[in-house]
Amino acid sequence: MDKTNDYRTLEEIRQRKSELRRQIDRDNEHIGRLWSSLFVKRNESTTGQFVSGLLANSAMMIDAFLLVRKLRRDYSGVINSLRKKRS
Repeated sequence: MDKTNDYRTLEEIRQRKSELRRQIDRDNEHIGRLWSSLFVKRNESTTGQFVSGLLANSAMMIDAFLLVRKLRRDYSGVINSLRKKRS
């Protein structure tokens, strides 16, 4: 961050404001490019890639379901005791 400046005239303030506005605009453009690059749609060109992606997503969902189930089973006593303390 820049150090604090002592402005003596309105023109110095206007110049600084203009400089800050250019920096903000440049940063906004950069952030916009980065944001739009996050959501680039991939074209799955072959059926094999589609099936592979489908299987990978399915395996991830099953894994997440089993993890949640295991955590609920193992820590249900802790969760229930916390609920009883609040009441």
